[in-house]
Amino acid sequence: MTLGKLSGRLAEVWHDRAVSNAKVLAAEAVESHVRAFFEGHSVEVVVRDLGPGRRDAVPVLRVLVVGPGPRSDSWAYVTAGCWAAMEKDGHGLEFVMTAHVRDQRFIDLMAMVAYYHCGGHQLDLEHSMPIGEPWMPGSACDHLLISLPYLHGPDLEHCPLPGGHARILWTLPVTAAEIEFRKHQGHEALEQLFDDAEINPTDPFRASVV
Repeated sequence: MTLGKLSGRLAEVWHDRAVSNAKVLAAEAVESHVRAFFEGHSVEVVVRDLGPGRRDAVPVLRVLVVGPGPRSDSWAYVTAGCWAAMEKDGHGLEFVMTAHVRDQRFIDLMAMVAYYHCGGHQLDLEHSMPIGEPWMPGSACDHLLISLPYLHGPDLEHCPLPGGHARILWTLPVTAAEIEFRKHQGHEALEQLFDDAEINPTDPFRASVV
């Protein structure tokens, strides 16, 4: 290898390290934001390696598992790493799910959301994604609807980061019938049905509103 090629290779290595460090810092900033918002709650950091063929899509992925506490009696599962993988001009997304218990399946589901978003589908507000199975055994909900985090509000949603800003959006489990209704009637009409029915979004066995 010539000196010029060696210098070029070293420059690539240092660039890759700098990019990797920036992604780690961004994920850590999301974690700090979540910890500050959920002060008084336990926060467990689960590092997720998506494995060969998927790892590059979200190279720095963590799922933050937030226990019940002063702000909520439910569990929250928050991604940290999506913004770092997908940000554009400093803007990007992370995702939160609320559930009634701590369960490994919700950690796996949030990892699925992260890969779906970063692996080519790019979710956004009012989008949806299929799960492929009920989010809990016996549940009618087998899709996720991307919505504003109504259970936690804008203080969780708006997450300042080094060099940018993330929005933390809610992944709400919904039924296939509700997704079909939304296609024809619109997102706001579906949310109005949720309000009218006073659904408990963390109840895996809630009835479909349509």
